[in-house]
Amino acid sequence: MRRTTVLRAGLSAALLLASAVAGLSTGHAASATPADSSPAAEAPAAEGLVSALQRDLHLTKSQATARLAQEASARTVEKAAREAAGAAYGGSWFDAGRGKLVVALTDDRRRGVVEATGAEVVPAHHTERQLNATKAALDALPAPKGISDWYVDPRAGSVVVTVVAAHQRDNDVKRFLADARKAGPVTVRETSQVPRTFAAGTVGGDPYYTGNVRCSIGFSVYGGFVTAGHCGQPGMGVSGWDGSYVGTFQGSSFPDNDYAWVSVGSGWWTVPVVLGWGTVSDQLVRGSAEAPIGASICRSGSTSHWHCGTVLAKNETVNYSQGAVHEMTKTNVCAEPGDSGGSFISGDQAQGVTSGGWGNCSSGGETWFQPVNEILNRYGLTLHTA
Repeated sequence: MRRTTVLRAGLSAALLLASAVAGLSTGHAASATPADSSPAAEAPAAEGLVSALQRDLHLTKSQATARLAQEASARTVEKAAREAAGAAYGGSWFDAGRGKLVVALTDDRRRGVVEATGAEVVPAHHTERQLNATKAALDALPAPKGISDWYVDPRAGSVVVTVVAAHQRDNDVKRFLADARKAGPVTVRETSQVPRTFAAGTVGGDPYYTGNVRCSIGFSVYGGFVTAGHCGQPGMGVSGWDGSYVGTFQGSSFPDNDYAWVSVGSGWWTVPVVLGWGTVSDQLVRGSAEAPIGASICRSGSTSHWHCGTVLAKNETVNYSQGAVHEMTKTNVCAEPGDSGGSFISGDQAQGVTSGGWGNCSSGGETWFQPVNEILNRYGLTLHTA
């Protein structure tokens, strides 16, 4: 079924369904490359986005506006700082208190050139390469159900392993931790929560369905959209919010990864928009420059709609009951069943598609997403940008 407007209350499939969005171009001249992309100049922050950060991060309007500008600068600085640090790079994160990117450095002789990029520098004992090697060794271990996740934490200078408190005395958990510590620097933390994916059974009036499963659209690409891999397998048909045929899963990976892409046709098409659900105005997507740890980030999904938080960790392995998923990004943005596959966006930059987490949007929680640039590069897709 053809759509004639993006702005419809209760519609989370707006990325696909618009023919009259004022000012949006659907021509290929606006496309971004599959790699990291960003606009030549940052567009002013949308009033609704500022309001959402005020609500979810407990900021004043001026603080929210300033933070968005600082984070835009940090995205640019991070790339230059990484290059300047070279082999001494120990990771980086956005420090909201300082309003700047902080870089961990193992060789103080590189301090001057890194600081010249606009970053602040702190000493580190381990390089990012060493920490990534430690995490890769953990990825090769069989993970018991009592292990929730593990990730590289540049602020801690180690790989953090999260253990479900109820299983901390299990022998298989103890063996995993013993082997993990042999691999390199490891810090162990506890949680009472167990990660799960956010797919849901069919509920009328929501965006897209595969059989009896409802999920959310991530980002438009030319020819379709990207979403979560646990939502469908290659060859499965997809129905839209109105029950009409949208397209077909062309590629999907889960577990190990959690990403997929769906081709669209039958009168459906793509636009570079993330639905704001009336909480904020619908957001234009202008690129996919990766936000640093500590940056603010927002999520749009078909169940809990629009919520914001911050990036907590990157390169995290999440141990779902179906198997481990690698290279995820963790946030403190809430999500609920049916939000799977939905959009994570920082400013106007696409970040990734919702995978899973714990908690809900009444009591709070944490949510992981699969970075969008990995999906674009894996399938050779081009992000549809404004």
